Amino acid sequence: MTELLIVRRDLNFLLYEWLGMETLFERPAFADHSRGTIDAMLDLAEECAAAHFLPHYKQADQREPYLDDKGVHILPAIRDALARYAELGFFSAGFAPGLEGMGLPYLVCSAAFAMFAAANISTVAYAMLTVANARLIVAFGTSAQIDAFARPQIAGRWFGTMCLSEPQAGSSLADIRTRAQPDGADALGFRYRLTGNKMWISGGDHDGAQNIVHLVLAKIPREDHALPQGSEGISLFIVPKFLPDGRRNDVAVAGLNHKMGYRGTVNCALNFGEKDGAVGWLVGKAGDGLHQMFMMMNEARMGVGLGAAALGYRGYRHALQYARERQQGRPIGTRDGAPIAIIQHADVKRMLLAQKAYAEGALALCLYCARLCDEDDDAEAQALLGLLTPVVKTWSSEYGIAANDLAIQVHGGYGYTRDFDIEQLYRDNRLNPIHEGTTGIQAIDLLGRKILRSDGAGMAVAHERIGRTVAAAMSAPPLAVHARTLAEYWRRTRETIDALRAREGTSVFDNATYFHRAFAHVIVAWLWLDQGVIAEKACAPTGHDPAFYAGKLRACRFFFECELPHADAWLVLVGSGNDVASGAAEESF
Repeated sequence: MTELLIVRRDLNFLLYEWLGMETLFERPAFADHSRGTIDAMLDLAEECAAAHFLPHYKQADQREPYLDDKGVHILPAIRDALARYAELGFFSAGFAPGLEGMGLPYLVCSAAFAMFAAANISTVAYAMLTVANARLIVAFGTSAQIDAFARPQIAGRWFGTMCLSEPQAGSSLADIRTRAQPDGADALGFRYRLTGNKMWISGGDHDGAQNIVHLVLAKIPREDHALPQGSEGISLFIVPKFLPDGRRNDVAVAGLNHKMGYRGTVNCALNFGEKDGAVGWLVGKAGDGLHQMFMMMNEARMGVGLGAAALGYRGYRHALQYARERQQGRPIGTRDGAPIAIIQHADVKRMLLAQKAYAEGALALCLYCARLCDEDDDAEAQALLGLLTPVVKTWSSEYGIAANDLAIQVHGGYGYTRDFDIEQLYRDNRLNPIHEGTTGIQAIDLLGRKILRSDGAGMAVAHERIGRTVAAAMSAPPLAVHARTLAEYWRRTRETIDALRAREGTSVFDNATYFHRAFAHVIVAWLWLDQGVIAEKACAPTGHDPAFYAGKLRACRFFFECELPHADAWLVLVGSGNDVASGAAEESF
């Protein structure tokens, strides 16, 4: 059954042969670990995902959370699976031993998360948010706040959320209206009373944990009682469902949102302060809330991208199995004889190769960036991580869905029936381009904050590393043509950026999404070629597992020959300043 989740052979290639994870053990933070301890943890993840997460995948989709006068109720199997997740140490795995954690590299935690996400994305979503919530409190909270609110989450007894969006504001956080009124101070810090409404809160309320810790963005009123304008007035508050003395805080569920996918993850509209105001404690300094929350947002973006990659990968594995088993049709020009497996048809091979290139490419992209997270003392690595974060979130989300779409097509009519998992995988994955910032928002972030308004450090690191891959591939004759292609596309990408820098006004963002598509395609092509260098060496006559490495090389070739050329049209459109969309009058619609 795990062959339909994340195949360990693929993970081992990415972790050990390509990303060189064993070099992380040279770092003091990871010196107590070895390949043996890592493999043991991944074994546990594989076993737990298959035994405790996968069995209720379809049941959680069919039996959604519900609200009654006692609160929000989730499927008991979700609660049981997360209890096992906590028991095995997956909540605490990435935290330091001083916080009762295992001190595992983020790369290992991400690989384990991918297995759980492939098995049941809506169940593991609770854990992803909880870990990110606790990590933020550890980074910015006081020691008392860490002890009171982070440690129970690290242990997996309490869960966490992020409360950003509001009904009237959506993704425009500068327009939030949740108000935080000073209410003195205590051992946990400066205390406030919050009033306001939050929307789209995943894990916002349920009976699956002892407590739920909300991280809430709100504004502290000025002396004239008005709320400050813009994002600079946003502060961050810890608002638990149950207060330290056991009393219920003034946080109420206004209703549940019923989604097309991720149905096992309860999603709430929350009202803060219907009575006396919800008690919350300020994290750090007033006005620093958005900066602090970006830590959790970026971790969530990485998690969303990795989840999308895992769903795309699982869909591919199902499609591959079905294509090998389904007998239908005969070779073109042949009328007689028994039907053949559909994997023998050229167009089915095309769809399977595309899925392989998308899903394995997205998984590689996500794990590459997870590796960068572990190099937190390396300025170059962090600059590259900042540049690639919107790429991880968006490319993986968009092309994870593309892989699932093709998986449905391979299954034919069976693909959109509930008898198979494919239709649910598609529905689950369709949420990911919206989660944690839409594609358009990520595109503007990439082009604006990460490139045009940055110091160029991230682009400089990307340039150096792409050049290194090109040089290595040029030394491998089968890959030299791809190396020259990558060098040319990277040159054109940089020229397009230079042209945008020279352009005045906000029109440079009119085609930001097309720029993102082109840029991300070039990045993924780079990572495929980088893997190709490893695979080409391993394909030597004296090598082992030749079919595996040949598959990697074939997917690399497919991406360069069938996918990367799309970036050509996108770069031309961006460079031309095309206004076909931005210049359209409202009446045109």
